[in-house]
Amino acid sequence: MFTLDFEKPIHIHFIGIGGISMSGLAELLMKRGFTVSGSDRQESDLTRKLASMGAVIHYSQVASNLTDDIDLVVYTAAIHPGNEEYDAAVNAGIPMMDRAELLGQLSATYPVSIGVSGTHGKTTTTGMLATILMEAGQDPTVSLGGKMASLGGNLRIGNSKEFLFEACEYTNSFLKFHPSDALILNIDADHLDFFKDLDDIRHSFRLFADKVEEGGRLIINGEIPNLDRFLDGYHGTVDTYGILPEGVAPSDSPYRYTAANITFDGFGCASYDLYRDGILETRVKLSVPGIHNVSDSLAAASEGFARGVSAEMIARALSDFSGTERRFEKKGVRNGVTVVDDYAHHPTEIAATLKAALGVPHNRLFVVFQPHTYTRTLKLRNEFVDALSHADVVVLADIYAAREKDNKEISSADLADDLRKLGKDAYYFPTFEKIIDFLKEKCVNEDLLITMGAGNVVNVGISFLKS
Repeated sequence: MFTLDFEKPIHIHFIGIGGISMSGLAELLMKRGFTVSGSDRQESDLTRKLASMGAVIHYSQVASNLTDDIDLVVYTAAIHPGNEEYDAAVNAGIPMMDRAELLGQLSATYPVSIGVSGTHGKTTTTGMLATILMEAGQDPTVSLGGKMASLGGNLRIGNSKEFLFEACEYTNSFLKFHPSDALILNIDADHLDFFKDLDDIRHSFRLFADKVEEGGRLIINGEIPNLDRFLDGYHGTVDTYGILPEGVAPSDSPYRYTAANITFDGFGCASYDLYRDGILETRVKLSVPGIHNVSDSLAAASEGFARGVSAEMIARALSDFSGTERRFEKKGVRNGVTVVDDYAHHPTEIAATLKAALGVPHNRLFVVFQPHTYTRTLKLRNEFVDALSHADVVVLADIYAAREKDNKEISSADLADDLRKLGKDAYYFPTFEKIIDFLKEKCVNEDLLITMGAGNVVNVGISFLKS
């Protein structure tokens, strides 16, 4: 295993440098004096920023990208043997590591490293916690899985001992980290192209919990099913959080941190009383919609308290937090139609987003959904149909393959058929152009349009607004 000395900068080449996490790591290393080059399939704002800083970026992944002065190659989980650039690095004997290994080694250089994990909500919770720590003047370094206006992008380089990052479970990447504190937001069936089933996923999350350093703290959602069984034999410090169960007094809450007396404003943004150990700490008013953001904010607040931040600062920071890019992000209005974009690509996330949409004044709710990966769509087909059925009109785009190839076992047209069998107003179109034409004809004043998915479906909303 290649071990980096971060005090001795070298030349690192990133295969897949345009990824949200990879680009952040590349930028951070450049600011530490490292020479950076890399490749990606296409140009983006992230690659252009790196190029403006002096990185050499190639928009193809071929052997000739590898120069003799490269000391280390870092690659994403989507890069495998058979990729020409990857194979050339192997054949040349250049030391290699994946993104997670680099992140793990980097996080180990900070006295306090905080890993935020969970199948949903990592980016939002990390953004909330970053805002809390910045409100308290703690000046953390933050690696975010999305863009956030107050960070100026997906990375913030601070001057304190704290490093805050997202810990992704895919391919067990988070098992390469040793956080001083860890958050587990939820554990649902996802990434079933890698994990066997939910029990397999729970097992990996427990292994991640065991990675917390001695003297550290695990903050975990107390609403996770069978939590006692999940934590059986765990000897570290554990704080739980959760929304107060109906009919239970705050003093009898099963969670250390809890939200009670929740109300919503006209745009679905919640206010709630935040309790710690049964004692009222403060009233929190969120500026992002949906009950799922109450849960995420509790997780962030729990770690904020653990880091010594006052209740008043936590409440102020959570109120100031306005969200991250592609998380219920308002893109604009066209002829009275409000367009929102959301990254939701799992049934649980879709359901949460559509529930949040109920708090936004509208006539009909249109959802343009782009499923993400064939494996996820096939294995969670019924769950996707159930979640999408809560919209008034559903438009399906082709499945975004990402790292996969079409297995011919599932298609977006199949989902549209399933929805129509339930009596739902559902459509499938093979191109974005046809979807936009449909929206221009059908979306009228006061309708709410949500483009949804982890691929490039955001371009539908942007083009619709410009049309």
